[in-house]
Amino acid sequence: MELLTLTVVLVIALALFFDFTNGFHDTANAMATPIATGALKPKTAVALAAILNLIGALLSTEVAKTVSGGILHEDRISGDIFPFVIFAGLIGAIFWNMLTWLLGLPSSSSHALFGGLLGAAIVGIGFSAVNVAGVLSKIILPALLSPLTAALIAFLCTKIAYRMTRRYDGKPNGRDGFRRGQIFTSSLVALAHGTNDAQKTMGVITLVLITAGWQSAAHHEPQLWVVLSCAITIALGTYMGGWRIIRTLGKGLTEVRPAQGFAAETSTGATILVSSALGFALSTTQVASGSVIGSGLGRRGSKVQWSTAGKIVSGWLLTLPAAGLVGGLATVVIMVVGPWGLLIDTAVFGGVVLWLYIRSLAHRVDHANAFSDVAESGRAVDIKAKKSAGADAPDDAREGN
Repeated sequence: MELLTLTVVLVIALALFFDFTNGFHDTANAMATPIATGALKPKTAVALAAILNLIGALLSTEVAKTVSGGILHEDRISGDIFPFVIFAGLIGAIFWNMLTWLLGLPSSSSHALFGGLLGAAIVGIGFSAVNVAGVLSKIILPALLSPLTAALIAFLCTKIAYRMTRRYDGKPNGRDGFRRGQIFTSSLVALAHGTNDAQKTMGVITLVLITAGWQSAAHHEPQLWVVLSCAITIALGTYMGGWRIIRTLGKGLTEVRPAQGFAAETSTGATILVSSALGFALSTTQVASGSVIGSGLGRRGSKVQWSTAGKIVSGWLLTLPAAGLVGGLATVVIMVVGPWGLLIDTAVFGGVVLWLYIRSLAHRVDHANAFSDVAESGRAVDIKAKKSAGADAPDDAREGN
């Protein structure tokens, strides 16, 4: 009984740490474009995102119920074994989050979590533990459709925005209203992120409580303390700011102007909120990336950096199997060594996370330098043109912003 209690405590601690990494890993989903366009100052943006993530996490638990009762058949799994599986799955998810954060790659925290859990469950229990129908309908299908849907909506919104404001073409500050509008739309995305991503950690903790016999299997609703702890943790993680990924989304995919940012955030927020209401555990990162690409395609003269987009898509494709592989390996250690495997996994995991963090210090990215080299293109500061007209005039002066 003591071993089970220790395992549950470790799982809850790991789940909250994953929630924290989810917060700083996915800050870029809401705040990359308003920071890039100068709509919000970097620290103001992440503080606003943190508050709205906290509020959003308290608004809905539909996605939490999907995670706690939608991807695995907990009724077919022994309560003595399952907490170990969840523990190993979380190790896989956090490892992938930390690695992609170091690389500045906007991968999916959600798919890292699902991949880690599925890999650990398959190795530790077998394919019978996997709810195939739930995985396909609630995870795989949204993963395929959500970025395409978001890209299409952002493309159309960008086209409409520029069509409606054609009279401002050639005026550098003609579309500044969109920059102010971004404060609202980015807030919408941060709120939507809280309604979807914090719920996944709530679902994991609820799942381990159910399998350990500490909560009735008939009720997948997260307990109040679970909701509050997950909401606060993801808010703290968001406030830390994932500046490496913010830089990639804000400048790495396309040169973002205020009208584009407004369109991308509107698309991202709407897609996530609808999916949360339906209980779809989609990737907010994929939605945000798709929206930025769609907005880049929607503005005449804008260029999408397809090499960067290709790297991001590669990361998406690798997330499930990579996190699953690490989760499976952690499960093997526990199965071979026994209870001591928990300590071995914890020690190795802690060492790897520490190494990744130390590596990040060699090339530190924070609010001060994340956009230092794109201030002009993102219009984060006003720069007076030395030449009044002609071919040497800035792009904003010729095309509008």
